[in-house]
Amino acid sequence: MTKRIFVTATNTNIGKTYTTKLLLKEFASRGFSVGVIKPIETGVLDGYATDGEELLELIKKLNPKLWHLEVEDIVPITYEAATAPFVASNNTPLDLKKIQNKIEEMEASCDIVIIEGAGGLYVPIDENYMMIDLIKYFKASALLVTHCSLGCINDTLLSKKALEDKNISYAVAFNCREDDESFSQISEPYFLKTGFEVLKVGRDIEKICDVLYNL
Repeated sequence: MTKRIFVTATNTNIGKTYTTKLLLKEFASRGFSVGVIKPIETGVLDGYATDGEELLELIKKLNPKLWHLEVEDIVPITYEAATAPFVASNNTPLDLKKIQNKIEEMEASCDIVIIEGAGGLYVPIDENYMMIDLIKYFKASALLVTHCSLGCINDTLLSKKALEDKNISYAVAFNCREDDESFSQISEPYFLKTGFEVLKVGRDIEKICDVLYNL
C-alpha cells in the first residue's frame, strides 16, 4: 500500500517545497519509487505554476515511471491570485475527486507519495474545508515544517495542537535559515527542556524520513 505524507507548515513561505524536494530525494535514494502532488497552488500567473514545475522536473529524474506527467498532474488546481484558495477561487467548492484521481493515478507507480499543502493548516479552501482537512481526507500522516525565528514556539505549538485535535499522526521539522542564528539561544532551549526533539530540515533529513515512514 502506498504511503501518503502531507507536508504542511506553520505559515506560508516556511519552506514546504524545499522540504518536499529533500524528502523525495532521500526516499528515492533508499530505493523507494516516489511521487508528489501539490493539490492547490495559488499565485499562478500566465499558467506557470512555479512550485509545480520544480516538483515535476525533480520527480521525472527520481522516478522514470512518471516521465509522462505534465504539470497539471502535479498541480491539478491553480488560481492566479496569491492568496488563500477561498479568496482566490471566490469560494469555489473544492473538487476533491479531481485531486483524489491524480493521487491514485500516481500511486500506481509509487511506494510513497508526498502531498504538499498550500500555506498553513488553517488556510481556508472553501466554506467547507481548511487545509488541515485535506490531511484527514486523503488519509495521510503529516510533516509540520516550522521556522526558527522569534515566535516559532507559539507557531509550532499552535499547529501541533491543531494536528493533535484532529488525531493526525505527525512529525515536526525546523527549517532554519542563515539569519536564524539566535534560534539556539531564544527558542531551542524551550523545546529541548520540554522533551521536544529538534529535527532540522537541512541537517536531519534522514532521521525525519525514518520518523515519517514509521508513522
